Parts: sequence; C-alpha cells; structure tokens
Amino acid sequence: MEKGNWYHYTESGLDNVFLAIGAGVQIKDLPSGRQINIKAIDQLHEVIGISLAKEKKNLSGKEIRFLRQEMLLSQGNLAKLLGVTEQTVHRWETGKADVPKPAESLIRSLYLDQLKIDENGKDKISVRKTLERLADLEDEVDVLQMKIANKNWHLHKLAA
Repeated sequence: MEKGNWYHYTESGLDNVFLAIGAGVQIKDLPSGRQINIKAIDQLHEVIGISLAKEKKNLSGKEIRFLRQEMLLSQGNLAKLLGVTEQTVHRWETGKADVPKPAESLIRSLYLDQLKIDENGKDKISVRKTLERLADLEDEVDVLQMKIANKNWHLHKLAA
C-alpha cells in the first residue's frame, strides 16, 4: 500500500482502516496544522460496521468496541443484552479475555439488526428487541400452558 495515496483512519478506534485520499478524503497542510476532511462519515462507519459484522475472522476487542459504539450502547447495556457482566464486556474490548463465539455472533447480529438487515441483506425479526425482552423476563415464570388451535400448538399463557 502506498502511504501517499492512503489515509490511516485511526480516529475510528481501529488499527486496520485506510481511506483512499481523493474525493472522499481531503488533506490540507495549514500553518496551524494538518486538516483532514472526511465526507459522509456516517456512511463510512456503516460500511466499516457491515464489513466487521460479515467477516469470518474473530472480532478483536477494538472491533467489538467499534460495533458497540456504533449501536450507541454502553458496556453495561450490551452486557445486559448478552447476559454477562459489564466487566466481561470491558475485558473483551481491552483484549484481556476472548469473546465466546455465541456472544460474538450476537454482537454481529445486533449490529446488522440495527440496520434492519441480516447477513443476506434481508429484513428479519429484531434480535435486539428479542434480547431486551429476554433480559427483562422475571425468573418467576415456571409453567408454560399450551393449547392446540387449527392443528397447531400455541402458547396459551404464562403462569407463575
């Protein structure tokens, strides 16, 4: 990669993002310092996020943090959705602990969910709303009442 034609976009919090200098990125050297102008930054972050969410490699801590911040979630809120502690999310983001595959998959799904698409670009049931409902469920529910209607089983009601 030629250094002169690329801008290392460390402001994203990621170490591996380079932007082509040209129409989307303009750099001016002023007496007061270097001025960087990046156009359509929200769209840029969305493309970065989609790329991370669809990659096959394991997400790094910095990539987890990037996706969490793009979803406008605190570490505590993400922890609640995933059923872990805030400290666990912090440890993932700082690289002090590996992210379990199921949690990583949910983070990817949550990110794509906020865009209203799945990995195939199709609309899906909201993962986030489902996780929020599950996180708020009371432990008191211990009986499921089912009944058949039109030859299909359905939840009749939840009983405590």
